[in-house]
Amino acid sequence: MDARSLGILGFAAAALAWLALAGLLTARGSAGDRTGRLLLVAVGVQVAWAASFALAMVPIRPAILAASLLEEVRSVAWIVLLLWLIPSSRAAPGTDDPMARGRRTAAVVVAALATASLAVDFIHVDPVLVYTTNTVMAVAGLVCLEQAYRNTPHTRRWALKFMAIALAAMFGFDLLMYSDAMLYARMNAAWWVARGFGNALLVPLMAIAAARNPQWKLDIAVSRQAVFHSAALFVAGTYLVLVAAGGYYVRYFGGEWGAVAQAVIVFVALLGLVVALASGAIRARLRVFLSKHFFSYRFDYRDEWLRLTRTLTEADARGDGPDLPHRVIRALAQPVESPGGALWLREGDAFACAAAASYRGARPMVGAGEPLIAFLKERGWVIDIAEWWAHPERYDGLALPAGLHAQDTGWLIVPLLLGDELLGFVVLDRPLAPLPLDWEVRDLLKTGARQAASYVGVQRAVEELVQARQFESFNRMSAFVVHDLKNLVAQLGLMTRNAQRHRDNPEFQADMLATVENVMERMQGLLLQLRAGARPVEQPAPVPVAGALAGAVAARRGVRPEPEVAIDESVAQASVLAHRDRLERVIGHLIQNAAEATGVSGMIRVRARRDGAQALIEVEDNGKGMSEDFMRSRLFRPFVSTKAHGMGIGTFESREYVRELGGSLDVRSREGAGTVFTIRLPLIGGDRPKDSGA
Repeated sequence: MDARSLGILGFAAAALAWLALAGLLTARGSAGDRTGRLLLVAVGVQVAWAASFALAMVPIRPAILAASLLEEVRSVAWIVLLLWLIPSSRAAPGTDDPMARGRRTAAVVVAALATASLAVDFIHVDPVLVYTTNTVMAVAGLVCLEQAYRNTPHTRRWALKFMAIALAAMFGFDLLMYSDAMLYARMNAAWWVARGFGNALLVPLMAIAAARNPQWKLDIAVSRQAVFHSAALFVAGTYLVLVAAGGYYVRYFGGEWGAVAQAVIVFVALLGLVVALASGAIRARLRVFLSKHFFSYRFDYRDEWLRLTRTLTEADARGDGPDLPHRVIRALAQPVESPGGALWLREGDAFACAAAASYRGARPMVGAGEPLIAFLKERGWVIDIAEWWAHPERYDGLALPAGLHAQDTGWLIVPLLLGDELLGFVVLDRPLAPLPLDWEVRDLLKTGARQAASYVGVQRAVEELVQARQFESFNRMSAFVVHDLKNLVAQLGLMTRNAQRHRDNPEFQADMLATVENVMERMQGLLLQLRAGARPVEQPAPVPVAGALAGAVAARRGVRPEPEVAIDESVAQASVLAHRDRLERVIGHLIQNAAEATGVSGMIRVRARRDGAQALIEVEDNGKGMSEDFMRSRLFRPFVSTKAHGMGIGTFESREYVRELGGSLDVRSREGAGTVFTIRLPLIGGDRPKDSGA
């Protein structure tokens, strides 16, 4: 490639680079501030200047004239910006400001120089005179730059540093190039070709300066991911271009082994690039560099909040993803480029390590009375272990537990606070890239830790609720079992009271043995039910309605008055799907209640008939009855009883079981006139039987 082509390429690259910077500044509304407007004008002139020189080298005749004029306008634009950046001396109102007076004088001098330079270019006088005026303009630019930087307070020089470097390089390059041309009466072609590439390389420095001055309204509006990937591609591209140039040089001057050496260099360079791109430490350093130099705030808080929420709530589709403690560690480690850490959660009177990820340190138990726990709960600080070692007075002489203060394994201790309660803390490992621990990092970690603590608190509340429900279910099931045991004890008590009088009666003895055997079987069933849960061990099976009534009445043998049983022919052979012993207990419980309500001289009737696809079992008595208010508000409420030794769950359990079978338990009663309980259960094959006369 010849010198002219390289010159066109260099100035075109400069035009595109400065145009990209102008686009970023425009997107952020830099025109809202005067400094921003001057900067945007200077960048725009720089774009036009580079483009005109690229076209002038084609050559295009109008571009040649434009290039000569823009050469002076470019210098003037940057000098005006520098004059504006010289801070005011803040003179008293009504007095002359020496800084303002100096700016006016400098502006007049620059305007005169620019006018003279434009006149020289326009009338095409001796080239040496052109080189001389351009040399003077470069010197004027350097003088204005020196004044602007010198008069800037030390606290603000950090923000202007990269702009000063860029403009010093630009004016310095012009000074060397034009002074050389002035001395030798000719322009050095190599310097001229390199000028375009040099100006293109100044754009990143100007972008950093713009990002460091938010008062200019020059925050870059692209996302951090886009900047990161663009910077990575730019670095990789520059790296490959340099490798290609080096390979070409080796091949051209390497003689016989040049081609082999070029192939080896390219292979090694590509391998190194892949290794660098795969390195977490290098990616972390690049992110830190971009966040520090290109953005007003280190973190994109919208992305950080979304990532934190996504990490804490993610669940593997198969259910075997990371549990919440590991997700908490990862959620707090990612924004600070930490490879992992460990989580301590409270367990009783101590904090135990609940999870660890890539953590090599010790995991001791930390008592709830340790100074660390009181410090984290009271202050809510993020503890920097290295700072704690170097300046313990900053932490009021806090003593860290043994195993948590090793600098080679731990970096930060982050508390998990839910309100005023300390649920635990996270120890993070050192980051992959050095990260300054400033207020922004601390606030992000504290905010993220509080969000993580809310998830840990919710999980614990859910676990406690599930445990409470399990105990509630067990207690409820135990109450039902105890109620059934009470009925069995009452049955055995009745039998023992009659044993003295009928112990010589063979029929009574046989009946007593049958009753004891029945009680034993029912107690074994209750024990199985107690071990298995609230539901019975066996599955529902067909139970004859007549057999269930006979078994319930037989189980209440000796109850006075004895119930009268009437089974209609329509259900004599019918069956329902149920557990025989539980259905008998429901009917027996209603018979027992009827007997207690009527007294020994009363009447109890047990009837069974068919009503469509259902079996109706009625237990009727002529006892004292119940009021409407009692039936509505108290009858089916658990643990409410009118009996001196009652538990108040028999009627409730009966209704719940009948409902479980798909039926219903209803009651009709009137005070002083008796009560009728009606059980409705679906029949097996419960279609209405056809009329025999049809």
